[in-house]
Amino acid sequence: MSAALVLVAPDRERYHAALFHFAALAKECGASPPRVLSPWEAAEWTLPTTSEGLAVEIEAACDELRVDAALLPETGRRKRLLVSDMDSTIIGCECIDELADFAGLKPQIAAITERAMAGELDFEQALTARVAMLQGLPLETLARTYTERVALNPGAGTLVSTMAAHGARCVLVSGGFRYFTSRVAEVAGFHADRGNVLLDDGAALTGQVELPILGREAKLRALVEEAAALGIGPHETLALGDGANDLAMIEAAGLGIAYRAKPVVAARAHARINHTSLETALFYQGYARSEFAQAAPAVM
Repeated sequence: MSAALVLVAPDRERYHAALFHFAALAKECGASPPRVLSPWEAAEWTLPTTSEGLAVEIEAACDELRVDAALLPETGRRKRLLVSDMDSTIIGCECIDELADFAGLKPQIAAITERAMAGELDFEQALTARVAMLQGLPLETLARTYTERVALNPGAGTLVSTMAAHGARCVLVSGGFRYFTSRVAEVAGFHADRGNVLLDDGAALTGQVELPILGREAKLRALVEEAAALGIGPHETLALGDGANDLAMIEAAGLGIAYRAKPVVAARAHARINHTSLETALFYQGYARSEFAQAAPAVM
């Protein structure tokens, strides 16, 4: 089965250096000249065959040259469903850590977040413990956190807008909170969102979260349910995330991408984005930059 080798670089200099290296790898597998997806940024080769150990060589080259690349099946690359994590994936922060900052508890809560995302702690127990520490936090802090701390990661709006423009359904699924997912989904252009609900007494947080908690299995269930509703198979889906609670959906998707992810996730994803923007998820699907849709203005 033929494969696509996709190279994406964050700047012209690194693209130029990486192009020769990846062209040599592609030539060894009998590839023809590359298809340019974006001048001085992204290119791909169709490989009639793949050599043993090629994936390892690609990963090593990415680390050395600080570029992103993926070796993917040539057929069925454009996906009809995108299911993405929110915190540290579509946006550049962990909302619960930023809420904790306003409560003067960021170091304590961020340490738990880090361990949970690395897969060292049970996600649901870790979330319950962190939310309990926020008991009494005034509700206006939610709005302040969103306004002052939340911003889309580079390429997020373009990724969602482009996939939606080409007929894909885009769903934001987060172990974070619906207060934020609903707003981020609207700004980024997602069709729907799922997240946990913080409970309050009308003035402040109660320190509790509505049950059942949306975690690793619920994210996988969201992928399966959304695909079933569209009448498509797993091979037509793309899952995107960075933490351990994203791993089940990343492994189940036709294309599971780890975005600047924890090692446990990066090691088991189908592709990784470490050095470039979320637009790389489009290049991995074979989109040329000329096919990208313009993202809506990100007014947070």
